[in-house]
Amino acid sequence: MNLTSLDHCRSCDRSELVPILDLGSTPLANALLTAEQLANPERFYPLNVVWCSNCTLLQIDHTVAPEDLFREYLYFSSFSDELLRHAKHNVNQVMKARSLSSDSLVVEIASNDGYLLQYYKNEGVPVLGIEPAANVAEVARFERGIPTVCEFFGERLATDLSQQGNRADVIHANNVLAHVPDLNDFARGLRTLLKEGGVCIIEVPYVRDLIDRCEFDTIYHEHLSYFSLTALNQLFQRHSMAIENVERLAIHGGSLRIFVAHKGAPPDSAVGRLLAEETAWGVASPDFYRGFAARVETLKAELRDLISGLKKQKRRLAGYGAAAKGSTLLNYFQLGSESLDFIVDRSTYKQGRYMPGVHLPISSPDRLLEEMPSHVLLLTWNFAEEILAQQWEYRERGGRFIIPIPEVRIV
Repeated sequence: MNLTSLDHCRSCDRSELVPILDLGSTPLANALLTAEQLANPERFYPLNVVWCSNCTLLQIDHTVAPEDLFREYLYFSSFSDELLRHAKHNVNQVMKARSLSSDSLVVEIASNDGYLLQYYKNEGVPVLGIEPAANVAEVARFERGIPTVCEFFGERLATDLSQQGNRADVIHANNVLAHVPDLNDFARGLRTLLKEGGVCIIEVPYVRDLIDRCEFDTIYHEHLSYFSLTALNQLFQRHSMAIENVERLAIHGGSLRIFVAHKGAPPDSAVGRLLAEETAWGVASPDFYRGFAARVETLKAELRDLISGLKKQKRRLAGYGAAAKGSTLLNYFQLGSESLDFIVDRSTYKQGRYMPGVHLPISSPDRLLEEMPSHVLLLTWNFAEEILAQQWEYRERGGRFIIPIPEVRIV
């Protein structure tokens, strides 16, 4: 497997990188294991976070080749009801604002199983997905009828699509920019593929929320970068593009939605306000980031103490959500079979597999009612409201959830 060490910033290419957090060595967070693979040695990779003092980008300092991470992928967006509602609402907003029609083209980068583009397709708007995971792209094509190019996005692919007459009126890129090793190539690709007068709508987890809410478990090898608006602004200015507007969103523990276009009209006042806010809270100062590691260690001690106390009482515990963030938390906090009995997840693609590193088995959520563990560690805390509602019967029968982020609490 290809692993490269980083000695310069992924965005501005400068070498002023300041160490922020060391999570040791962990397995690849989405590399769920089959029963046959349990006996094989697993590979672990360094997971260290550094901060660029030049452009303010927070990033990890090693890169696993994208081909090793994404060619077969077990994350299917359509298994989340909240994510589907979020996508549909966004599409409705864009349809109204942009007056899209059968003469338009909407492209989504990292289009997954067609969870978002299906809503444009239903409105008669032509769509094109770009999704490098062959197994996920196949679901988009055959189950939802979404034309999908199975490639990684960058300037080369954007040039090919443009030459074929496929320039886009709207480009969506939700939760993909963090996965991109070459941010400048990606930005050049957006500039090439986007029509004049078009807009790129990009969603990324927000670094302010990551730090404030101690969301350390969103750090794993697929997530190479963690963005402020300041860092994003510098990236797109470098490529003659402009952030026209910005919104803060609650989804995924706190995100930014930015609207990027070819340089032209002045930006909305929201852009200037948020840039000023970031300057005020210290986006360009290492002091803002320095306490993060200590807070992660405090959270680790609190959660381990809680679970240890419950196990001493002979309680059975499970986990909910075989997500990448769960892998980071379980492996860094060293919570394996001595702490939890099993993991449950709605995704049928994950059931029957095992969590990387800790080797906990993954079952259907039905197992919670069958075995009634006293407590369930909610690893997918970013969908807490949705999951707690789905698990009303387990809760009515006395089951409790442990929510670990931003602080440990029992509900």
